[in-house]
Amino acid sequence: MSEDPTPVSDSPFRSEPSARDEAPQFVLPLVVRIEKAEPPARTDALETSARAVLTILADERSAGEGEWAGAMRDWQDARIRKVVRRARGAEWRRAEALPGITVTGKSAEVRVFPPVPLDGWPKDLAKLQVSGTDLDDPEPPVDADPAAPVLWLNPDLGMSAGKAMAQAGHAAQLAWWELSDEERTAWRDAGFPLAVRTADPARWSDLTGIGLPLVRDAGFTEIAPGSCTVVADHPALRREPHGSGRAASTRSQ
Repeated sequence: MSEDPTPVSDSPFRSEPSARDEAPQFVLPLVVRIEKAEPPARTDALETSARAVLTILADERSAGEGEWAGAMRDWQDARIRKVVRRARGAEWRRAEALPGITVTGKSAEVRVFPPVPLDGWPKDLAKLQVSGTDLDDPEPPVDADPAAPVLWLNPDLGMSAGKAMAQAGHAAQLAWWELSDEERTAWRDAGFPLAVRTADPARWSDLTGIGLPLVRDAGFTEIAPGSCTVVADHPALRREPHGSGRAASTRSQ
């Protein structure tokens, strides 16, 4: 992963067309395990997906001369796309056999893979379904720890679990990019604690106006282009500005 700030005019997180659209496009695949008898809880799936994105960003194979570093650079030099698919049984076992990282939550399992060309998915992943990721929480999530990072979902948008998992991953990545090396290390060493919660409608406008990383969707699926989907509220980003030069909005799929 490059540590050089990206000029705002050519950020991968701008909604407007840019030179990045001319670059070869890559996607970060995520697969969530959804067994018929024991599907994961929705909130846990969202949180596990966000941690999976952070895990591959922090993995030594994604940096320097690591085996995934080239793919990670190509992916981040173009638009930052993530797609969540679902698997169960033999499908999940085949997905686990491919190079990647499985991240486990309380009830969820999400496997993240190094980026692939937009039209070049491995066969065993290309066959997996994008639809059918509707999940529920058996019980309402407990209040988020105010001392831990929280990814706040827009209360006015209805998203499938798969869509929301990708959006949570975008928000986690935005927060990661804005942190210092020391703050990234501390977050990684702690196991990437975070919560995903739906914001109170009365507080949403405040959250989007205080300079925290904000995800804007490109409108390829489910919701209107330019919709604000998630705010990444990391305690370190509340304490002091982090002028990375990156725009705090993302065009996502």
